[in-house]
Amino acid sequence: MLCGTCVEPGRFELIERPLPVDLPEDWAFVDIAAVGICGTDYHIYAGKHPYLNYPRVIGHELSGRLVTPVGGIEAGTLVVINPYIACNKCRACLRGKPNCCSNIAVLGVHCDGGLCQRIAVPAGNLIAAEGLDEIQAAMVEFLAIGAHAVARSGLAAGDRVLVTGAGPIGIGTALFARLAGAEVHLLDLSSQRLALAREKFGFQNTHEDTSRVLEGDRADGFDTVFDATGAAVAIEAGFSLLAHGSSYVLVSVVKDHVRFDDAEFHKRETRIIGSRNAVQSDFETVMAVIREGKISTDALCSVILPLADLPQRLPELAQDRTGLIKAVVRL
Repeated sequence: MLCGTCVEPGRFELIERPLPVDLPEDWAFVDIAAVGICGTDYHIYAGKHPYLNYPRVIGHELSGRLVTPVGGIEAGTLVVINPYIACNKCRACLRGKPNCCSNIAVLGVHCDGGLCQRIAVPAGNLIAAEGLDEIQAAMVEFLAIGAHAVARSGLAAGDRVLVTGAGPIGIGTALFARLAGAEVHLLDLSSQRLALAREKFGFQNTHEDTSRVLEGDRADGFDTVFDATGAAVAIEAGFSLLAHGSSYVLVSVVKDHVRFDDAEFHKRETRIIGSRNAVQSDFETVMAVIREGKISTDALCSVILPLADLPQRLPELAQDRTGLIKAVVRL
């Protein structure tokens, strides 16, 4: 089988490997149907991901067909793969937080991912994708990131919310914040991204100039700010946009140190919340929302690519994602 592999930063190739044959107990083989390409993959290609060694088969936004029946799911069933493989033994796992397992192995990051024909995964990481098609199922994981961040935030209906960064994760976060009843604003330096947010998803409260976000009735700040920029300077700037008694949810991951004014932080009694990955209930929430038509996956999916095109297209997309929300590779 051909495996989409980042050999080193700036070098992506389709490398031939044998189909996997070893299957640990309570694991199953899945033939991959579709793979979403996300910011993590672009960061891996660019050499900017903090948790990765090369070479690495990428791909963690995965849908596929079950080869070996397991856990009550029949062979041939379309499944979503939860790519976060937890140890089930550490403190976090024992407290029901496998998404931040201290020994976590994320497919396509800590271990090889699913941009290939077949992969073996733990049975507990498979979710039957009833009512979804293969492309929709491949978009569940990235939407679960936003659903998890909103669940972590504790926001209430009517809260004023700002999402900084209108890329795929930011859009997903904004969609679930809106579903929770919040008044959602989006901030991004890209007018093209904000235009997409308005045209495809109906977000009218969009802002390109950080210095004008707190004008008018927004002068006292936002009840919750979600950062989805992946930039330390943007995270630092976000502290000044918080209202008193607010929460700051850091969805994106950066390598850098983040600094803030402690006096202002305490004056506002701000909560800083790290949001990492997602849990089973987030996946189920996303799938239910897609089935109910509350989120349009057609609006999210910008382009569907064959695997053979990816060595040429991945560098292009990593360089310029103007007008792109989600690229999906069909295997």
